[in-house]
Amino acid sequence: MKIPGTSYFFKNYFVYFKFNGKFTLTVSGRLPFKKRKMLMKNADKAFDALGEPMRRIIFEKLKARPLAVGAIAKGLPISRPAVSQHLKVLREAKLITIEQVGTQNLCQIDPNGLLAMRAYLDNFWDVTLAAFKSAVEKESKK
Repeated sequence: MKIPGTSYFFKNYFVYFKFNGKFTLTVSGRLPFKKRKMLMKNADKAFDALGEPMRRIIFEKLKARPLAVGAIAKGLPISRPAVSQHLKVLREAKLITIEQVGTQNLCQIDPNGLLAMRAYLDNFWDVTLAAFKSAVEKESKK
């Protein structure tokens, strides 16, 4: 289920959900080929970045709220500079943003980075549903 007020990419279209007393759904036009290709390239970087277990742990720490680098490093079995290197990879993969607030660097998940991964996975949806339909039909014929 989508959270109202969020957008996502589905079958080469951007879809936006919003709720202010009533539910609104907006579907944009089909994305140009270059934009779809860029999203796929970003998805490659994102999946590569999350292929490292420590980066996934760091990324999951950010799902609740933005955190400073020190707070992210707390409780991890690696040094703070190592955490910074992992954050750099996540930022280059467009999975997080890092904003300087005073003397701290606040890291947070970038929803647009997740959009590229979602777009890639959505490409499999039709195939998966067709296979599921076929399996159900075979089972019902028995």
